[in-house]
Formats: sequence, C-alpha cells, structure tokens
Amino acid sequence: MNRSALIFLAMACALMTGTGHAADLTVTVTGLESDDGDVHMAVYNRPETFPDSDGMLSEAVVQPSGRRATWVFKNLTPGPHAVAVYHDANGNHSFDQGLFGIPLEDFGFSMGAKVFLSAPAFEDAAFPLTEEGRAITIDLGN
Repeated sequence: MNRSALIFLAMACALMTGTGHAADLTVTVTGLESDDGDVHMAVYNRPETFPDSDGMLSEAVVQPSGRRATWVFKNLTPGPHAVAVYHDANGNHSFDQGLFGIPLEDFGFSMGAKVFLSAPAFEDAAFPLTEEGRAITIDLGN
C-alpha cells in the first residue's frame, strides 16, 4: 500500500472511531416568572454573531417546569462559548419588545453578563468549554 493510501486509511479510521473531541454543555435557566410558554436558549462560539439569531451555533426551545428549564447541548467543539436565553411566556416564539426596543420578556446571558443600552459583548458572556463538558446556570431573577 502506498503512503497516500495509508494516510487516507488512518484518517478514515480516526473519523469512524470518533476520536474527534466534542463536549456537552448543560444549560439551566432558573428564576422564571412562571411555567407558561417556553424558554429559548442559544449557544454562540463567534463574537461577531453574538447574540444575533442568525449567528447561533445551536438552539433549543424548552418547556419549563418548576419555574426552571434545562437543556443539554451535545457534541460542541471545545473553546469559548456564550449563551443567550429568553422566557417566551406568551408562547409566540418571538422575543417581544416594546417602545424603543425595551424587552417585554425576561432574558439573560451566560456569566451574568449585563445589558447596558444593548446586548453585552461576547467576551462578557463567554466561558471556556472543555472536552469534559460544562454546566452553567442563568438566573432570570424571579
């Protein structure tokens, strides 16, 4: 077997045996005002797309229970990530905003990142996701 064929075979075996590294991220949202509607969670891994809905890496819509919601995002690539969530209490699948874009629904970001006239920067909400995985909690304060 020639060298190119051996390299190709080794790469194919590595892909088939799952030697690629992936991590799971467990996100729990607490402090919900009620169990009405659902909780939207979005994971980002690029600063330039955070927290735009078009730029999310993965998303989940979870039915709350006991004024909390939990979801496990599977097989993420280790590295910096940030999470944005909102409680869609009326279930219309939209982040409702009033006059001047003032949010009408509860929302939050990983690492307790705060909003001041606009969404926080990725760096303020980012955390390292290692191969071992990670669990985070975002408290909406109710």
